Amino acid sequence: MSRLRRRLLLAPALAAAMRQSHAQPAQAQTAAAPVVRPGVPIRLPRDFGSHPEYRTEWWYITGALDVPGSVEPFGFQLTFFRSRTDLAPGHPSRFAAHQLLFAHAALTDPQQRRLRHDQRIARTGFGIAEASTTDTAVTLRGWKLDRHGPVGSHHYRARLDAPSQGFAFDLRFDATQPVLLQGDAGYSRKGPEPSQASYYLSEPQLAVSGTLRLDGRALRVAGRAWLDHEWSEALLHPDAVGWDWIGMNLDDGGALTAFRLRRRDGSTLWAGGSYRAPGGIARSFASNAVRFDPLRTWLSPATRANYPVAWRIETPAGRFDVRARLDAQELDSRGSTGAVYWEGLSDLFDASGRRVGRGYLEMTGYAAALRL
Repeated sequence: MSRLRRRLLLAPALAAAMRQSHAQPAQAQTAAAPVVRPGVPIRLPRDFGSHPEYRTEWWYITGALDVPGSVEPFGFQLTFFRSRTDLAPGHPSRFAAHQLLFAHAALTDPQQRRLRHDQRIARTGFGIAEASTTDTAVTLRGWKLDRHGPVGSHHYRARLDAPSQGFAFDLRFDATQPVLLQGDAGYSRKGPEPSQASYYLSEPQLAVSGTLRLDGRALRVAGRAWLDHEWSEALLHPDAVGWDWIGMNLDDGGALTAFRLRRRDGSTLWAGGSYRAPGGIARSFASNAVRFDPLRTWLSPATRANYPVAWRIETPAGRFDVRARLDAQELDSRGSTGAVYWEGLSDLFDASGRRVGRGYLEMTGYAAALRL
């Protein structure tokens, strides 16, 4: 069956399932929604896996790839999203969509100066879409991300094929540093209310090796990557329309995270982040200690969204400038998660203008308010 036909058949079924889930009476819900709280220890390897009792979860891996024959690095993104619906657990149909999986894949191609991207969606089950609850092992229609080895000396493997976009990859990501627990030992505030939070762990400075297939050519690649795993029940404050976020692998081996939740008028509702020096302990940032100021914008010809593609970011670890390596890194995922957002490979510069790192910049809520 063609991919287009599968999508046409799947989309009405998922839409119907979601409409039905929101129509369920309150008494049909058999369990109270969980709350993200401080003081809950992160347990590994179990918490590398899925948490289906929570509404929203993602595994997000990005990085830069050095490709033979290319002066500039390629950027890549692979994200798996899991979403719990409100369909009653006792629903009699075996096709009931209690959990949905989405996946986005993107390749920043510096040779053609464009972003190649693809997306997938399915209800969990039937061997088509699965997310293990014991460790990272996520699969969606042939796209896979899984973890191997003892904690601390482990690696991930990611495999996908996006033939309509002319790229595929089989990549290995070796841990070179301990897991970074964001916020307060993994409890990461995302708003003024304590419940507006997530459990959040990162793995910066992953060493990448493997194969990138580009328009039929197989290329051996190497580079650095960053992995985020985050799960939550109530992530966004009602006044938040989206966020701005960076995850930067520093050239000296350190790691810098900074983010802010943004109101409709562009002001900051909440902010945070962390810095970890090579071999050091992560230092978390207070909400009032992080500032994002746009330096330059790019207007998307497709959506007319205006994205800041250069930023000045003030943090307790210093002042930095972030500059996108390619302006046109907007992803239209209205065929899966429903969002349009900007996600792209970017460079980090210190206050003197010296390049000190590379990673990814993400901006949501510019084309339309984000809804999770």
